[in-house]
Amino acid sequence: MRWLLFIAFYLLIDIYAYQALRSLNRSWLVAVVYFLISLLVIGNFVYQWQSSGGGFFSAIGFAFGIVLAFLLAKLVLVIFMFGEDIVRFFIGIFKAFSGTGYKAPGRRKFVSQIALGLAAIPFVSVLYGMFKGRYDFRVLKYTLYFEDLPKAFDGYRIGQISDVHSGSFDNHEKVAYGVNLLKEQETDVVFFTGDLVNNKATEMKDWKSLFSTISAKDGVYSILGNHDYGDYVNWNSDSEKEQNLNDLKTTHAEMGWDLLLNEHRYLEKNGEKIAIVGVENWGGGHFKKAGDLDLAGKNVADHDFKILLSHDPSHWQEKVKDHNKFYHLTLSGHTHGMQFGIEIPGFLKWSPAKYRYKNWAGIYKENNRYINVNRGFGYLAFPGRVGMWPEISVIELRKGAAPA
Repeated sequence: MRWLLFIAFYLLIDIYAYQALRSLNRSWLVAVVYFLISLLVIGNFVYQWQSSGGGFFSAIGFAFGIVLAFLLAKLVLVIFMFGEDIVRFFIGIFKAFSGTGYKAPGRRKFVSQIALGLAAIPFVSVLYGMFKGRYDFRVLKYTLYFEDLPKAFDGYRIGQISDVHSGSFDNHEKVAYGVNLLKEQETDVVFFTGDLVNNKATEMKDWKSLFSTISAKDGVYSILGNHDYGDYVNWNSDSEKEQNLNDLKTTHAEMGWDLLLNEHRYLEKNGEKIAIVGVENWGGGHFKKAGDLDLAGKNVADHDFKILLSHDPSHWQEKVKDHNKFYHLTLSGHTHGMQFGIEIPGFLKWSPAKYRYKNWAGIYKENNRYINVNRGFGYLAFPGRVGMWPEISVIELRKGAAPA
């Protein structure tokens, strides 16, 4: 039933959008080619989805991306055509009241030409995101000031990546470039904030050796994200699902990553220390709530400088920012910035993610506490990124008040 509704919606949009092309060329051959392409696009998506069992891997991801490119373009056409139809309707009504009888004017070619030109923007953008943007890794650098930062950690540099989603990768050379870009930052410590895989530990088979090359002077620390528990695929038994999670935990260890499961570690330097607290996934709404902040922070002193690793930024909003233990800095991921948005530094920052998450990309500050929401290293479902490029965060900690 869901497929019938989706196909009906797509075809309705398709037929209406075709009016823009029809006003420029009424050839039956153009119509046949137009609708044949549409049927191939939607047919391939349905076939790939059914073949994959509902999981988002390379083939289904690309099929979805192509559908999205065409659908967004056609929605632009529909908006223009519908707007023009409203104008045509009222002109016809005006003529009817003028005594000449109802007669709506024909479609104007220049409106269709403008619509087709603007429709090309989302179409080309989505294709660019699929073939270039998804591996267009960026290093984003931040400097944060804390008056109670231990002096020994003044100038301490943190590297953060999140949301690898290794099951989506299909280009070893491009992924290796991103890993090497992280290593080139030569940060003091590296934190990974969850979602190593889409669903299964076996997704890391071809990538474990690459990600095990990530290192830092003070180590690599990691946590689990909502996708790491295998909750989004069907298993033959509970024991099989549990074994998958255990295998994933073993993968972290084999890569030399210190996986924090509602626990903490201390980083020490020149007789001073900071606490690294890591929780399992805790997400708002229907997302898994395995994270236990009180357990993870047990025996961490109130006066200790604390960095929290928590995959979902809704945890910070709902639990962390007002917690009686003062967590100075929280590092999260999860949102991917929806892999789609517009960012013009100092002027504009927008993504559909903002309507779901209050904290969805970059640095935020409330109650004198900070959170960084990493935009993610990989991608999921839509095999691309438009405007929200894959991110490597580098955060420098400084002691003292922030410059005015």
